[in-house]
Amino acid sequence: MTLEQKRTEYTSIKHQLEEFAHQYYVLDNPSVPDAEYDRLMLALIAIEKEFPALKTPDSPSQKVGGRALTKFEQVTHEIPMLSLDNGFDDADLFSFEQRVKDRLNAVGDIEFACEPKLDGLAVSILYENGLLVQAATRGDGQTGENITENVKTIANVPLRLRGDNLPQRLEVRGEVFMPKAGFEALNEQQRASGGKLFVNPRNAAAGALRQLDSKITAKRPLRLYAYSVGVLEGGDIANETTHSARLSALADLGLPICAESGKVIGAEQTVEYFNKIGSMRAKLSYDIDGVVFKVNDLVLQQRLGFVSKAPRWAMAQKFPAQEELTVLNDVEFQVGRTGAITPVARLEPVFVGGVTVSNATLHNQDEIERLNVKVGDTVIIRRAGDVIPQIVSVVEERRPETASDIVFPVNCPICESHIEKLEGEAVARCTGGLVCQAQRKEAIKHFASRKAFDIEGLGDKVVEQLVDNNLINTPADIFQLTLPPLVALERMGDKSAVNLLRAIDTSKTTTLPKFIYALGIREVGEATARNLALHFTTLDAVISANLEALIEVSDVGNVVAKHIVNFMREEANVNIIQKLIEFGVNWPDIETPNEDEQPFNGKAIVLTGTLTQMGRSEAKAKLQSLGAKVTGSVSAKTDLLIAGDKAGSKLNKAEQLGIETWDEQQFVDFLRRLDT
Repeated sequence: MTLEQKRTEYTSIKHQLEEFAHQYYVLDNPSVPDAEYDRLMLALIAIEKEFPALKTPDSPSQKVGGRALTKFEQVTHEIPMLSLDNGFDDADLFSFEQRVKDRLNAVGDIEFACEPKLDGLAVSILYENGLLVQAATRGDGQTGENITENVKTIANVPLRLRGDNLPQRLEVRGEVFMPKAGFEALNEQQRASGGKLFVNPRNAAAGALRQLDSKITAKRPLRLYAYSVGVLEGGDIANETTHSARLSALADLGLPICAESGKVIGAEQTVEYFNKIGSMRAKLSYDIDGVVFKVNDLVLQQRLGFVSKAPRWAMAQKFPAQEELTVLNDVEFQVGRTGAITPVARLEPVFVGGVTVSNATLHNQDEIERLNVKVGDTVIIRRAGDVIPQIVSVVEERRPETASDIVFPVNCPICESHIEKLEGEAVARCTGGLVCQAQRKEAIKHFASRKAFDIEGLGDKVVEQLVDNNLINTPADIFQLTLPPLVALERMGDKSAVNLLRAIDTSKTTTLPKFIYALGIREVGEATARNLALHFTTLDAVISANLEALIEVSDVGNVVAKHIVNFMREEANVNIIQKLIEFGVNWPDIETPNEDEQPFNGKAIVLTGTLTQMGRSEAKAKLQSLGAKVTGSVSAKTDLLIAGDKAGSKLNKAEQLGIETWDEQQFVDFLRRLDT
């Protein structure tokens, strides 16, 4: 057989396969058995191996995967892929139509194209002269990742468009998803092979699209539904004047369109369509989380334009959260990076909102009391926004006799430090800020930060490396670091390690205010740390101060005083402080300031307006260092108000009360005189 005869045979087989795939995957109307399709595919691949020159970019063999990549390239969208505003009840649909009518000065009802909102991943697929040349993820709306090789493997995505008078360039936008049946089959395969199960179809689809090896993607049961057009140059489709007509034109070009798409007139019909799709939701072959409504007329879409990152002519109406019954088997307490204690419900696994849920947050003790929930209760679980599982209520009539109260721990489950829960606060927190493993990364990052010990070279990433390699567990361990383990760290050369050790050694000489601030006591910022240091003058005095003594400090109220007392009563925290001093951390003694050095001692001062020569926090710190108590509101007890630009009601009130007022320049001049 000559090459030309082989080319004819190859072209014939290719066209047959394209037609069979279109009938099977797009029209859902297969015309031949799977065995016949497989036989023809093998014949095509055999020809391509024997005559590689005959292989074309749109060959059906591309559906089994192309070359493996080392990374995804970035793709800038020619037209941004915007997000949609959300609605949640019928009133939102009526408001949406009214906004559209008001902007268009329209009197009659608006026609809307409507489509189920698939729970998948948005993609952009570019065809040039009918041939698929590029596919990209939505990304941040401006830039996505090049996933061309992976999208080519999706069974119902044509590699070449069908029909005549094709556009020179056509960017199709659609949603890649995994049908429910395919997801179940995939998880069954994973289960049989001992692999990791996928959480839900959306996650499985996302993982499949981001495989660097497209042959893996080809094995995943992905599908696409096209829902709009981006770039469009030429072709019959450019003559269409409505969104729904464009979708029909895309179908004529061989692209898959959601069969449940439609069009309605007026807000009342949008509500009817939304309810209709909602009633079908559980029976659909794919997951959805709402319905998208778009003004159908393309000219009206252009007139409406965009606001922020969303079009004015479209809205996504979300379904209410789905709920199921299950049993609360146990409650465990987790410690967050800031010390917050969160109760986590361990549930009898239940399938809700397309996901098997076995855990849910109970938020805090107040929420447990509000729900009146006990271990052993039957509870109603909801995926709020179809994302976050939460317990909605308890079915008390099903409460067993063995149900037990949920008891909040007194001590941290990680480090055994006391747990504090102040009156008026919902969240309970571990007080072992310097020793708790759950908090150690944040505690060390804060300790080394610029306003604390200011250790150059000990940034967040280095801290994480040191903690992850068990080189440091507390701030005190920083001062025990040596060269060999530092040099062994990734991206830490000899010079960097030596410089870091030098910076650590230099940081040992600090000030008492910076030391107190570095401890990371809740709500003790720079100004409060400075006031504590100036008031008590020694660290021992701060450590041993009781509630009454602390409240006497400027800018320290009852809540902050309790945080300080709770922190300092933890022996483990005090031990770390003592270790820091043993390892050489030091500061000069603080002398009690003279009255001349604190001209605002005991004065209540208010800052208002915009300060142009210094920041508000800097001004506040200067005032406090001069003995002032800086407050946020003007009253008869206010001694002075300092007003920047655009000072408003506070300045007016001060003038009415006869309170002395300065502008910013007067304040700056006063500070300069003090320095001379």
